Amino acid sequence: MDLKAEIRKYIIENFFYGQDDGSLDDDVSFLGTGIIDSTGVLELVSFVQETYGIRVTDDELIPDNFDSLNKLESFIGKKRATESRERREPSQPAISAN
Repeated sequence: MDLKAEIRKYIIENFFYGQDDGSLDDDVSFLGTGIIDSTGVLELVSFVQETYGIRVTDDELIPDNFDSLNKLESFIGKKRATESRERREPSQPAISAN
């Protein structure tokens, strides 16, 4: 199952109570349509962190990252790439100016 399909399945099961009425298009605003409220965003963040092994920081909790299937898929893809790159490139030790 692809990323967007997994997220869609999670939202349908947890916020539509398993009833897919076909209204969850890729660009539908979760917040604007009332699909998810502020508590739901926290549940979604928890799901994303646990399922995809990424860490979401407070400054990343914005609608540009979590307000539609397309935005969330893009955010997860960027986080995975960044975190993967950081694991491959260990931090350089600080060089003393002495």
